[in-house]
Amino acid sequence: MTNTRTVHDSMGAMTLPENALYGAQTQRAIENFPISHQPMPKPFILALAEVKLACAKANHQLGLMSDQQLNAIEQAVKHILCQQPMDAFPVDVFQTGSGTSSNMNMNEVISTLAEQLVNVSIHPNDHVNMSQSSNDVIPTALHVSANRLMSEQLLPAINHLIEVLANKELAVVGIVKTGRTHLMDAMPITLSQELSGWRAQLSQNLTRLTQTQQRLKALALGGTAVGTGINAPTNFSATFCKHLSEMHQDTYQPMDNFFVGLSSQDTVLELSGQLNVLAASLMKIANDLRWMNSGPLAGLAEIQLPALQPGSSIMPGKVNPVIPEAVAMVCAQVTGNHTAITIGAQSGNFQLNVMLPMITYNLLNAIEWLSNAMYQLADKAIQNFKVNLSQLDHALAINPILVTALNGVVGYEKGAEIAKTAYQTGQAVIDVAEQLTDLDRDTLMKLLDPKRLTEGGTPGL
Repeated sequence: MTNTRTVHDSMGAMTLPENALYGAQTQRAIENFPISHQPMPKPFILALAEVKLACAKANHQLGLMSDQQLNAIEQAVKHILCQQPMDAFPVDVFQTGSGTSSNMNMNEVISTLAEQLVNVSIHPNDHVNMSQSSNDVIPTALHVSANRLMSEQLLPAINHLIEVLANKELAVVGIVKTGRTHLMDAMPITLSQELSGWRAQLSQNLTRLTQTQQRLKALALGGTAVGTGINAPTNFSATFCKHLSEMHQDTYQPMDNFFVGLSSQDTVLELSGQLNVLAASLMKIANDLRWMNSGPLAGLAEIQLPALQPGSSIMPGKVNPVIPEAVAMVCAQVTGNHTAITIGAQSGNFQLNVMLPMITYNLLNAIEWLSNAMYQLADKAIQNFKVNLSQLDHALAINPILVTALNGVVGYEKGAEIAKTAYQTGQAVIDVAEQLTDLDRDTLMKLLDPKRLTEGGTPGL
């Protein structure tokens, strides 16, 4: 650092870059935690700034902060939200487990900006951190940032994917294909029915996520250091939630029990679990698409996904299902994140969880990655895939499992004989059934009609 300045905190002097917006405690964290070189996620930083502003408004309303001090903090926070100077928030994810370094980083940046913008002296602890502790601020900012990301990114992405699937269902109405269980041929289904299964999975995920989201809106702020609310006015939490709700046009409320909010991360773990379920659903959809697209000559080749890029550096003309593959990797990573969050949520020792930054990083990244992946899956894979009708019809025509439709007429044993003969000879089931039963061709055509077999019921009875 060629151009530097010296600042002080309770532990003494620190040297930091001359133009740095942060102060001594942030510099200590930079030097103590050069681990991943990954800062806290941007949505968390912005939510943390908003939490600080709502706290200042609550302190002002309760007579603890002057008009001038509130204005200075407000101008500083507005600058952060508008200019988003992320280089001012360099603290590594792997830091103190309470997130104190990130909390003080924000306090120091707001203090510096207040003096620069309105020439008012604002102390990082005495003013910006008034009525607060890192121990209730960080879990609050985690809840707030996760809630905002869900509303602004995740839920719209799920709804978009559901809508694209619904439209594709309508576009492929009446197309019949071979069903598969154990990756083996099974009774026919329609392509619309198959897509409806994916859509229903996502709709169930949406319901689960929106139910969990309501619990994110209960906030730990007001518990301060250990959950007792020491150094915060009695009604500080409710006043804070009122101001934050007005800022976000949402409804936040204090947690019923602050000891839970500080010492555990059960709601965040629940959300991570729901994200893990969503990842499992998307993995199933992505893999189904890959199988259906496999070939084009030696695979199933039921559909053709959009060709987006060359698939090989050595095999000309090869095109791969790159979007489903990318989505599958996102899903695998989200499952890994969930494992880390699970371990983190178990790390509530007495009155404080001590893995909050890691939990925050993994949760917010999971939300953002899944959101982006669902838009790509919808727009670059599902929306415009083409159906290979001739391939579907050919597979149906020679599928011996169609004999299942004759169970109620000829019995299971005769049906097994027909299926085995069809397998061995390569003949169509209808031809073998005509040879081995006394059923006429017209009757067999009705009983073995693949479209009719997708409608349920018991053929022939």
